[in-house]
Amino acid sequence: MRGEPLPTKEGIVLRAISGGCTVDSDGRLVHCTLRGNLKKQFQYTTSQSFARRVTRAKLPHDLDVVAVGDRVRFSETRHGVGVIEEVLPRRTRFSRTGFRGREQTLVCNIDQLVIVFACAEPRLDPWKLDRFLVAAEAQDLEPLIVANKRDLVHEEEFRSQFAEYGSLGYRVVPTSAREEQGIDVLRQALAGRVSAFVGPSGVGKSSLLNVIQPGLNLRTSEIGHVTYKGRHTTTAAQLIPLRTGGWVADTPGPRQLELLDLDREELAFCFPEFRPMLGGCRFDNCRHEAEPGCAVKAAVEEGRISARRYESFRILAAEADAGQGARLPRPV
Repeated sequence: MRGEPLPTKEGIVLRAISGGCTVDSDGRLVHCTLRGNLKKQFQYTTSQSFARRVTRAKLPHDLDVVAVGDRVRFSETRHGVGVIEEVLPRRTRFSRTGFRGREQTLVCNIDQLVIVFACAEPRLDPWKLDRFLVAAEAQDLEPLIVANKRDLVHEEEFRSQFAEYGSLGYRVVPTSAREEQGIDVLRQALAGRVSAFVGPSGVGKSSLLNVIQPGLNLRTSEIGHVTYKGRHTTTAAQLIPLRTGGWVADTPGPRQLELLDLDREELAFCFPEFRPMLGGCRFDNCRHEAEPGCAVKAAVEEGRISARRYESFRILAAEADAGQGARLPRPV
């Protein structure tokens, strides 16, 4: 009968670009557009005397309506084109700051954040790795550190770079996409889970995925041998179904990862080695800087907290105090 709503199906968003997205519905790929109402935020009348009605509709410039990893309900026309009617609530999300401070949700509904850095070419930047770990902790995502290009350094250098993170309880998986080292371990860590590969450009995220699942043919490129910085080969996030079960998202490598708008105490909690000391300071509002009786500072002086990691906290805390971090929503 004309006018009756079309039946809806459920699926997961594999790619999302301006104007549409690709949805996987039980193994079938459907190109979908957004229902117009989903693109707008509505303001309603508040009077108790009259029926509720829309007074204003505007585009939500500060958030992504649909992103890779979203579970959606969509209707399908007889021409095979889908229309997304509803975006289901997100369990988790991983976001960064985009154009003009706008939040860009790279991927959502993931179980673990696979943070890929290289042992060399480009050499590990521990300060940048700290940022990714804090982002994972703040958004309640399980981090897995992948130390790629392991074949380019000796054992002693590898340990000097990554042993600190293993001592903090983070799992570190050494790999080499070129030599196919550690691939079985990484493949097992991904099986049956929804994961997102993140990290700087040039560390080999796409190369690893090509080895983990032959036939993907994700685009890769060599790093610059003058600056040893990677070139962006992944320009948009995409969700890839794995033959071993589960999904993995390949994401663009940001030059600088902006963090959530955290206060100092929340930021300190994102450093797991700080947690046993939190609440043990003389002052409840301790900034963990120069205050007397600071339990965190005492742990640094006694060697129970790494001086480098403490300095990393101070840098991030100074950015937070200055309002330089991205003002993103709290974790869902």
